[in-house]
Amino acid sequence: MTGFGSDLQELLADMFATNIAADGAGLAAQQVGVDLAVFIYDCADEVGKRRTGVVCNPVVDLPEGIDRQLVEYCEGCLSLPGAFTDLARPSFSTCRGHDQYGNSIEITAGGTLGRCFQHETDHINGIVFGDRLSTRKRKHLYRDHDEVSDQYAADWPALPAS
Repeated sequence: MTGFGSDLQELLADMFATNIAADGAGLAAQQVGVDLAVFIYDCADEVGKRRTGVVCNPVVDLPEGIDRQLVEYCEGCLSLPGAFTDLARPSFSTCRGHDQYGNSIEITAGGTLGRCFQHETDHINGIVFGDRLSTRKRKHLYRDHDEVSDQYAADWPALPAS
């Protein structure tokens, strides 16, 4: 992505509004039908501080070797509303990319924010968190979603249920 003009700014404002309405932690452009490498986030870091922002053209680096500690946490996705399951991910991640104006950024975080970087970058790369689960857990996740899917609009999260 190279265009950081008014069209992107309008999309980002819409994505933040959608994320707030859906009570999400983050949202990738693909989740609202836009094929751009961008996501927004609005969640807590490892010390509980609320952080909001934008990452365009994200690349996530994960710790390796002795620095890599997995944390299992109950995760959900606005693409599968109403379904949650435990998923182990590295406790911290570093996300590099650009802000909404094209300036280079690099953020290292843990907590929900570090997980959000991993989750939303996966969306941009065509991966949903269910793909990271065992077959059994994935089946349960999709079953849980199917049981409540009638409570959500067909184009959720772009439009919340009425």
